[in-house]
Amino acid sequence: MRQLLDVPAPAKLNLFLHITGQRADGYHLLQSVFMLIDWCDTLHFEWRPGGALSREDLQPGDLPVQDLCMRAAQALQAATGCTQGAHIRLDKRIPAEAGMGGGSSDAASCLLALNRLWQLGLTRRELAVIGLRLGADVPFFIGGRNAWVEGVGELLTPISLPPGRFLVVKPGTGASTHAIFNAPGLQRATKTATIQGFAAHTTVGWAVTDFQNLLESCHNDLQPVAQTLCPDVAQCLNWLAQRQMSGRMTGSGSAVFAQLLHAVDLSEVPDDWVVRECSNMDAHPLIDWCADENRRHHQSVR
Repeated sequence: MRQLLDVPAPAKLNLFLHITGQRADGYHLLQSVFMLIDWCDTLHFEWRPGGALSREDLQPGDLPVQDLCMRAAQALQAATGCTQGAHIRLDKRIPAEAGMGGGSSDAASCLLALNRLWQLGLTRRELAVIGLRLGADVPFFIGGRNAWVEGVGELLTPISLPPGRFLVVKPGTGASTHAIFNAPGLQRATKTATIQGFAAHTTVGWAVTDFQNLLESCHNDLQPVAQTLCPDVAQCLNWLAQRQMSGRMTGSGSAVFAQLLHAVDLSEVPDDWVVRECSNMDAHPLIDWCADENRRHHQSVR
């Protein structure tokens, strides 16, 4: 009997990104708000016996053999001793080198899906430990909630955001994350902010009530360097400005975005750009696809 799963892997936008310092090991300390949006890759999983893992790309392109999906599946096998396998078919829609977390989201959805397909019963926290070894953004997508992010990306505080529409513009060229973070002119000492300065504490956590206030009071420290290394970033921002929209780069780019508050003329878009209207999401579509931590703990002490 064939066992199949089809799962989404949503992208994210960084509403801001501040670099507040750098650790002795070279990793940069940051603060950001990560927001899930409804621009998704889709992953299809088919159970295989004997631990065999394979991957098929449904869109044209040359993803590396050992992409984050395969590495995630191998890491899950290694962490659990699982001897089951899977064939993974990846329908890649989120642009690469965009700062939208596409590869990390694919890895997270892979861990969540295989945890269910293989009936491993790992909690979200346990999967996040595995995911962090794959990339700093992976635990965010496993966590499944919009989040205030600190540290090197591993310290997550769930945050509620109002519903919103956004226009995302991705030029044909990508931005090199390595080159941006190693640029001599990168601002690495932005004053540390507090979540209290951006969000109100409610009975259920932290909540941002006004996107405009948040976007106007912060910035992306990577953007000036990225605009120098990838001039298309500046061209995309200018394109938004011509349509009375205040844009910002997400992550390490090269995609930029703006809150969509009025109808926008989407004509005269260069052929190699991708322009898409997106809505934010309250939670990851797979938010309930893990064993409950409290239930697991309760069972362990009975």
